[in-house]
Amino acid sequence: MDAEDGLGVRLVSAVRAGDADAVRALLEEGADPDAVDAVDASGLSALGLAVAAYDAPVADVLVEGGADPDRALPDGTTPLWRAIDGGSYAVFSAVLGTEPRLRLPEATRERFIALARDWYETGVEEELRRRTGAVGPAVTERVADGEYDWVDQVSLGGLAVRAGHGGILTALEWAFRILTPVDDLVARAVRHPDEQHADWSAICWVLAGRRSHETWSAVVAHRHHRDPAHRRFVADYLRLRSFVDPGRHHYGKKETELLIAWAAEETDSAVLATVLNALTEYEHPDQEAVGLRHAGHPDPRVRREVPYTLVTNDGLRSPAARDAVLVLTRDPDVEVRLRACEVGADDEALWPEVTRALLPMAESSDAAARRGAAVALAASRDQAPAVAEALMSLLDEDDLLVRLEAAWGLARRDDPRTEEAYERVGPLGPGFEHDHRALELWNWRWRRQEADSPSGPAAD
Repeated sequence: MDAEDGLGVRLVSAVRAGDADAVRALLEEGADPDAVDAVDASGLSALGLAVAAYDAPVADVLVEGGADPDRALPDGTTPLWRAIDGGSYAVFSAVLGTEPRLRLPEATRERFIALARDWYETGVEEELRRRTGAVGPAVTERVADGEYDWVDQVSLGGLAVRAGHGGILTALEWAFRILTPVDDLVARAVRHPDEQHADWSAICWVLAGRRSHETWSAVVAHRHHRDPAHRRFVADYLRLRSFVDPGRHHYGKKETELLIAWAAEETDSAVLATVLNALTEYEHPDQEAVGLRHAGHPDPRVRREVPYTLVTNDGLRSPAARDAVLVLTRDPDVEVRLRACEVGADDEALWPEVTRALLPMAESSDAAARRGAAVALAASRDQAPAVAEALMSLLDEDDLLVRLEAAWGLARRDDPRTEEAYERVGPLGPGFEHDHRALELWNWRWRRQEADSPSGPAAD
């Protein structure tokens, strides 16, 4: 079936528009997930179009809905081949599909590995020159790749390719059960020494998923590497393991002891901040002492992690922790203040100081400070009138999410101006149907109706 039927035409249109919700709805109506664009001469399938557009969310919906990543396209490639070639780890992950080792013949697996390795080892710009024959300057720009990561996109000779092939190669090797040496993988990751680079993230995920003692020991050995990027990678790996292996039955005690000792020895501020960030995903009796030791660290990146070392699910660990958080609510760094306020917000004794720290940030010229203050004030349990007035002032912000936070905070306080506040938020559009902040208006109306209803049985 191609896009000449009504559902297929609408599906292709939704894919071209990048509307993942519409694509999902059309698939649920019965649209063929492999519908082909009958208008475009390239004859690409819907999934091929999503890959070409670097649209990972749409590609993910299509594959989940049954689109075939191995379906042959008119030029002999497949959507998965094109995803590897295009260099976006986010798109590749969406298109890889389930059990590729069992699904794909050995020769195809080898071709995919070779394709990713050629791009990675040659370099995107050089490979584009080889393919296109272009001799002019390449244009390189940083682009978002997935929800959290970034990658360079290189344009030359009419082609644009993303440089995420290190992560793609690593993920393919793991999917095909090729156990690449850990040292080689760490070297790939730190080639771009940024935790948010797509290669770093992908390689960290793969190593966290390789749960053998040999892999763990080989990664952790880089803790003593002279290059800080290697040490940061180890700390990020340990942080990630808390999500991939939340039980941590085999390594939990080792990892916490390692992080505690490491926090006392590390001299590089960026690495130390990552170590503290990883430590907060674990529990250790000395965790508070580590946080207090670094509460006055000269680097704000380190101080930003300190509040989370001083708190448990039951609240701040001790009076000393409370005193340290109080000092951090007055820190010169905005992010340190916001994080200290977040931690202190659950401690009733700190409410006045937390509010005193947040109110000036709500009026700051820094948009990030106002946004953070809006989130914290909206969630605050402090019923002081000044909090409600600050939330009302934040309804003038251009940022829709800031306005929504402010309206939600007013509704939580049963403020009589709640209806007006939500009107000032404006239309929310798709994606907010189940948002707790948007739904709070209905809860507020219900509470008002209940409060206005006569109690007890009606009089005779």
